Amino acid sequence: MTAARAIITADSPTWAEIAGRTMSGYATSVISCDAEASIERVLTPDETPDGRPGVSVLLFAFSRDALEKALSNRVGQCVMTCPTTACYNGLPVGEKTVNVGGRLRYFGDGWQISKRLEGRRFWRIPVMDGEFTCEETFGTTKGVAGGNIILLGTDRKATLQATEAAVVAMRQVPDVILPFPGGIARSGSKVGSKYKALRASTNTAFAPTLRGLVASELPEGVECAYEIVIDGLSLEAVERATALGIRAGAGSGVVQISAGNYGGKLGPFHIRLRDVLDRY
Repeated sequence: MTAARAIITADSPTWAEIAGRTMSGYATSVISCDAEASIERVLTPDETPDGRPGVSVLLFAFSRDALEKALSNRVGQCVMTCPTTACYNGLPVGEKTVNVGGRLRYFGDGWQISKRLEGRRFWRIPVMDGEFTCEETFGTTKGVAGGNIILLGTDRKATLQATEAAVVAMRQVPDVILPFPGGIARSGSKVGSKYKALRASTNTAFAPTLRGLVASELPEGVECAYEIVIDGLSLEAVERATALGIRAGAGSGVVQISAGNYGGKLGPFHIRLRDVLDRY
């Protein structure tokens, strides 16, 4: 998938985080969302272009055109509207870019001002608490989305606690996001459905209530499964997060850690869990 990084700053860490969380709302899966997005990490003032507190948000979409639309819409609706914020590109700018500030500048109704610094163009758009600054061009890269692990446990509480521990460990890896709520998906999916209009449907092989009715991937005694989906800017980042998640999630009550295979239909990268544990 195609990926971009938005650097959001604000006068306070609180408002930077609010903007980042709002921008990445309803961005869990491209099954139904325009993008997959989440806060990658919190940034200190010495890591941001304007010396203010910030957050880094990663976004993934199927194509550059889809990413440009999702990114400009989300910045315009969720960051520009948020008090004191600014938004900057967080990836190198090469030949493959998307236009964000150049699309949003028209909100200034002719009063917007362009400024170029060190080869980068920024737009200053008048708003009711001063100006919203947004970089015109954002770099893009080919990322790897849809990596996953599934934790299988004997009861919901223990399995959730183990999955939460895995999420904490995985979020320490740079260039990675876990786009589902709190990093965890309870409604893992499989490719396709009995209903032709649906691209995906409930992962019946991992649904405890369907054991005995369908072919099941659940070992004896397993009553709960939670999935962690991983999107990253590189295959290495996704693999490293996978290995850390497996180790951190192997807690009390977890019987097995598996992954969705989907017959190799989701893309060219196949991450084998035993292999990544050997490498990382």
